[in-house]
Amino acid sequence: MVQNYSVGDVVQLKKGHPCGENKWEIVRTGVDFKVKCLGCDRQVWIPRKDFVKRVKKVISSSDQG
Repeated sequence: MVQNYSVGDVVQLKKGHPCGENKWEIVRTGVDFKVKCLGCDRQVWIPRKDFVKRVKKVISSSDQG
């Protein structure tokens, strides 16, 4: 199944961040994803291929249409 991710979506990744949180907000999409940790506000870049593998589930979606 192909999942479309958009800016503003909150996703749960398989592994947690060192701060203890595993929920991330998508800040930017493209070839790389920029995501922000909802626990400590750290922002990281993840290549699309790795991001798709790491996503466990979409917690909330920002449907814009």
